Amino acid sequence: MRIAQVSPLFESVPPRLYGGTERVVSFLTDALVELGHDVTLFASGDSHTDAELVACWPRALRLEGRSEQHLAVHLLQMERVMKRRADFDVVHFHTDPLQFPLMRREPLAHFTTLHGRLDLPELGPLVREFREMPLVSVSNAQRAPMPWAPWHGTVHHGLPCDLFEGRFARGEYLAFLGRISPEKRVDRAIAIANRLQMPLRIAAKVDNADKRYFDETIKPLLDSPWVEFIGEIDERQKQDFLGRAVALLFPIDWPEPFGLVMIEAMACGTPVVAWRHGSVPEVIEPGLTGAIVEDLDAASQAVLDAAKLDRRKCRERFEQRFTAERMARDYLAIYQALMQPSALVQAA
Repeated sequence: MRIAQVSPLFESVPPRLYGGTERVVSFLTDALVELGHDVTLFASGDSHTDAELVACWPRALRLEGRSEQHLAVHLLQMERVMKRRADFDVVHFHTDPLQFPLMRREPLAHFTTLHGRLDLPELGPLVREFREMPLVSVSNAQRAPMPWAPWHGTVHHGLPCDLFEGRFARGEYLAFLGRISPEKRVDRAIAIANRLQMPLRIAAKVDNADKRYFDETIKPLLDSPWVEFIGEIDERQKQDFLGRAVALLFPIDWPEPFGLVMIEAMACGTPVVAWRHGSVPEVIEPGLTGAIVEDLDAASQAVLDAAKLDRRKCRERFEQRFTAERMARDYLAIYQALMQPSALVQAA
């Protein structure tokens, strides 16, 4: 099958540091190539892939400090996709709804995976206007704000089996990995560490939009003797960071669409203690790969219980549920269905 993958240009594929969507695009693209398909990736020029790369901008926009001017660059990317449209059996977009007006006018098998939250007030009217656009969700929970949308499936994210190795020795500290923002609630992680008097290591990115929140709300909490703030880490550092943790804390306070870091931890054999929001109940199996909690008391107890879980089983569940090959095969089934004559008028 001839497949186009269209990635956002904010980060390279894969990202050098933080970046969920572009990381998933990387894993999916290379897994499809491994399965024998002809794949073309439209991404930034500093990307690395087993597919044919069409460089739509020289470098990732965030690294260039050009994220605020992204619209012009993404429109250029769409034009390059359209010029190559005859080369593909299916085009898979990861660029939110930017391509909807173009695809409305093109008889081309395509769909869009929506990677973000869908409860923003502007999204409902837009999706209703373009209700014929085929969509795929990354969790069933993600669909809650618009169950009426033209969904053609849900595909959970996956990682290459060899990206991380399971580490089965007893962990040494609690871990928080991701981004500092109000909805990620690193303050809850710090509170748990202080309650239990357990070391907490925080590996997190601070966006410019969240710098004031970090400076005013989180930075004072870092004075705790139990807390170490590391900053943003790359893919190579994740193995050691996650693998040596007693548990990953995922104390979110928002409708998380998926939460890639949860399966990264599982791949390392590290259980996850997560708040019951968004996709968490679809990913975490209590008593096996971690715990699902709703308050600090339950979270503190769950950390103590997590230290007793079988880390090998945690890794095994990752291999059974969240590999890149499984993700690629799930998407292939959607590609094939979309290529049928009635696909664009019947949503699953």
